[in-house]
Amino acid sequence: MNLSLIDLIVFLAYVVGIISFGASFYFKKRVSIDYITGGGRLPAWALGMSIFATYVSSISFLALPGIAYQSNWNGFVFSLSIPFAAFIAVRYFVPLYRKLQSPSAYAYLENRFGLWARVYASTCYLLTQLARMGAIMYLLALPMNALFGWSIPLIIVATGLGVVIYAMLGGIEAVVWTDVVQGILLILGALTCFILIVWEMPGGCLQIYEIAQEQNKLSLGSFSLDWSQNTFWVILVYGLFINLQNFGVDQSYIQRYLGAKTASEAKKLTWLGSLLYVPVSLLFFMIGTALFAFYQQFPENLPLELQTIENADKVFPYFIVSTLPKGLTGLMIAAIFAAGMSTISTSINSSATVILEDHVKKYLFPNLPKASDFKVLYVSSFMMGIGSILIGLAFNGVSSALDAWWALASIFSGGILGLFLLGVLTQSKSNIPAIIGVILGLLLIAWISLEELFITYGLPVLELHKNLAIVLGTMTVFFVGFVLGWMVNRMKSF
Repeated sequence: MNLSLIDLIVFLAYVVGIISFGASFYFKKRVSIDYITGGGRLPAWALGMSIFATYVSSISFLALPGIAYQSNWNGFVFSLSIPFAAFIAVRYFVPLYRKLQSPSAYAYLENRFGLWARVYASTCYLLTQLARMGAIMYLLALPMNALFGWSIPLIIVATGLGVVIYAMLGGIEAVVWTDVVQGILLILGALTCFILIVWEMPGGCLQIYEIAQEQNKLSLGSFSLDWSQNTFWVILVYGLFINLQNFGVDQSYIQRYLGAKTASEAKKLTWLGSLLYVPVSLLFFMIGTALFAFYQQFPENLPLELQTIENADKVFPYFIVSTLPKGLTGLMIAAIFAAGMSTISTSINSSATVILEDHVKKYLFPNLPKASDFKVLYVSSFMMGIGSILIGLAFNGVSSALDAWWALASIFSGGILGLFLLGVLTQSKSNIPAIIGVILGLLLIAWISLEELFITYGLPVLELHKNLAIVLGTMTVFFVGFVLGWMVNRMKSF
């Protein structure tokens, strides 16, 4: 299929406009702290919208309707865990980082366990962000290639370079304000699509509901205690730990806490960004269910190649291209790209901050003049962007590599969260218990995440769902570190 000239103009105008808008912040007079946190002057509502836009990557925009179309609303349970994580963040994490007043999320770990913890956590964060950005660009390119025949490498390179330009030049202010625009576009675009699907159904919402009920499309999953399956409880616990990781140790979230004018504003933005995602993710699941009902009613409107389970993610983009009016189609394609661009720009900016604060100024060039901060931030942003493009290109046509990268990302992030909780919830300052806890936690995460590799070599495996890797790994880091720390303290007391 081909985009009409009108749609192509709308799409290109949006992309050029958002890049130009973001890059315009380069011309503001700033110091490095403005580039990193906005100087603590950004409004809470804008920062909250930025957190929301970061949540909704292009993966969410395409995958959530695809999940609902293919199966049911089991994936929505992840969103239900967000309010619990947000409550913990507002109660503990936001005050902690506001009090610390360091641009880096990982300065806290150095205060608790020493420089090794800071270097370990920040390095893992950078590796995770590279994997995340590359995966997002690749997964964004797949449906665009399937629908329009656009070159996958070209989409990856063009998307990556476009985001690099404004994220590198504009800093956190460019990221936040472009996120605001893109977040609004995401919401309006999704609402428009849902309304149009309902409009096309002869029986409207009632007919969609009846078809969904008949096919068990509204189920939140099994409530059994089988921890090897995607049950309600597995997704809920997994979602809680992933969101605790986001709020507690993700540099991009911490920068937004510090970007607010006051601690009270920081708490408000956390609630806004997190709670806004819940109804919007519900809207994406409703779109997927509505699409299922629509193509049940009009099966002749869906090509045979898209009627297979493995192509469920492509049904929503196909509906956009084949059904929406001209002009609106181009805007919706722009919304899909906006979802990816907002997440990538956030990762680029936060990664550049980590490189400057946790590596360059900490031990590479500890006496770096303040005037050189910007040079490091610009170069770091550019290098992270280029690195993510190369990883995205490496994913092309190698699906097993994608699974391996996400398994490694789980290993990296699980260790950081466990170490952070050990620091917050215990009093021990001994390094050895923390190091042993991290090593054992990472080994357990690897054991669960790389199950196929273990099976290949005839090694024993745990019959658990992979989503539980970060849960059990984090708990291992915490409990091992806690028990060994308690033992060390008892030995010192004798």
